[in-house]
Amino acid sequence: MEEWRIYGKKADFNAIAREFGISPVTARVIRNRDVCGAEEIRTYLYGTKEQLYSPFLMKDLEKACDILLEKIREGKKIRVAGDYDCDGVNATYILLTALKRLGGEADFVIPDRIHDGYGINEEIVKKAAAEGVDTLLTCDNGIAASDQIRLAGQLGMTVIVTDHHDIPEQGVPQAAAVVNPKQQDCPYPFKGLCGAAVAFKLVQAMYEKRGIPAEEAFAYLEFAALATVADVMELKGENRILTREGLKRLRRTENTGLDALIQACKLRKETLASYHLGFVIGPCLNASGRLETAALSLELLLCEDEERAQGIAENLRQLNEARKDMTVKGTEQAVELIESGHMENDPVLVVYLPDCHESIAGIIAGRLKEKYHRPSIVLTDSLEGVKGSGRSIEAYHMFHGLQRSARWLDKFGGHPMAAGLSLRKEHVAFFRESLIAQAGLDEKDFVKRIWLDLELPFAWVSERLVEELQALEPFGNGNARPLFGCRQVSVQRGRVIGRNANVLRLSLTDAQGTSMEGVWFGDTEERIHTWSEKYGRAQVENMLRGYENDIRFTIAYYPTVNEYAGRRTLQITIQNFIA
Repeated sequence: MEEWRIYGKKADFNAIAREFGISPVTARVIRNRDVCGAEEIRTYLYGTKEQLYSPFLMKDLEKACDILLEKIREGKKIRVAGDYDCDGVNATYILLTALKRLGGEADFVIPDRIHDGYGINEEIVKKAAAEGVDTLLTCDNGIAASDQIRLAGQLGMTVIVTDHHDIPEQGVPQAAAVVNPKQQDCPYPFKGLCGAAVAFKLVQAMYEKRGIPAEEAFAYLEFAALATVADVMELKGENRILTREGLKRLRRTENTGLDALIQACKLRKETLASYHLGFVIGPCLNASGRLETAALSLELLLCEDEERAQGIAENLRQLNEARKDMTVKGTEQAVELIESGHMENDPVLVVYLPDCHESIAGIIAGRLKEKYHRPSIVLTDSLEGVKGSGRSIEAYHMFHGLQRSARWLDKFGGHPMAAGLSLRKEHVAFFRESLIAQAGLDEKDFVKRIWLDLELPFAWVSERLVEELQALEPFGNGNARPLFGCRQVSVQRGRVIGRNANVLRLSLTDAQGTSMEGVWFGDTEERIHTWSEKYGRAQVENMLRGYENDIRFTIAYYPTVNEYAGRRTLQITIQNFIA
């Protein structure tokens, strides 16, 4: 079930339009993104890297900078301890290459997702000590590793933490320096940086202290941007500038590995957008950490040999294709279990897939959450019993839900919208029953809300409006692509197109009589079946043949320009139907 709502945020849209030379429609979209005031709007539209905050505002960053520069001067061995996802890999790359540029003796370690788990562990710490490492520098992890950092200190090592995750209840670890903008007493103005962006800030400071031109530090923005989007950080404030500047650099990247991956994914560098970072390039870099070792993704970023880079890039692309196939099959199995077991009305979906690869459990949980709009947890067998990963909806605080059923769990952690857990196999049924019994949800919580910027008749759609809306990119979490509504739209003709028959091209007319071409991407067979049930098969056949028909619906859409064979034509991309 879906509920459509239109933002009702107020402002003088005509005045904003006049001041910034944009349409009132675009002004309303900007206000709907909670951007208020002339200065904030100006930064949103035109912010540049010169407006990024000084790295020295971040608590302990200067201390970390000074320690590392001294360790480099003394010739001490530094080990960067990263993480196995796209953010961790990019953060590791940024710190590792910067330390070497500064003359440091540096190497890295990235934990294995299956055998090591997240972040540094005791084995990583002990191995570093045995190999003569003087300083451990974490990135994208470490804030919750108090025991491991204490052990490192006992073994004579210096530890510097750079991280962006929430501060645990027990507080920050006793490291030589803890760089994390989420610390309560950290004065850094923007708290939403990813791990790679925090790493970039540290490099900025070290380069400045050593007199290296600022532009060399800014070269790392393409990696920070990739990590920001892939880690689904909010594209607000400083993240918006980081991502926009990083995308500019990615479109002319000189990194051999990234260039090879862009080619392997059949993308054009000059048209890269945030979508490609989040749904194409990022997943490829993540795939090695899920199915093999994240060191392969880091090797790609470090590679300077074109032939070798092309081989790694193709390997990563194929791994991601395998991951996608596994995800589709796993999701199908989960849906079958839910519907054959009549679980689809459970307030919390708990699905046990013993043979599912544990690295994709969270992705499948996300797919189930989207399909049923219910909190979803996927459990699978692991080396140490049963592991699970969950994704939630706004009405359900997943971490609190797990707390209420903690008696059945060995370990768990997370936040309102996602969580990870482990338990014994014999406790799976008890855990599921407990979670469902204490969910505290009712039917209104399962209604999916779709927010529209405003109702927009087709006559308002123009190339200028499309260009203005494109200037609001990058789109993503916290800065959604504009979405408009149009009621009582009729169809002159519908055609199923595309190699996989997954595109519906529609010739449409709105209630005011303005015509527009539209496209919709999805399960066209299911869409036609839905219309046939509502309007009758004869009406749908008439539509497909271009004959007069009675099909009318309300759509949520965004406008685009279609370029084909040198011609530019306006069209709309339909995201949702009410039919």
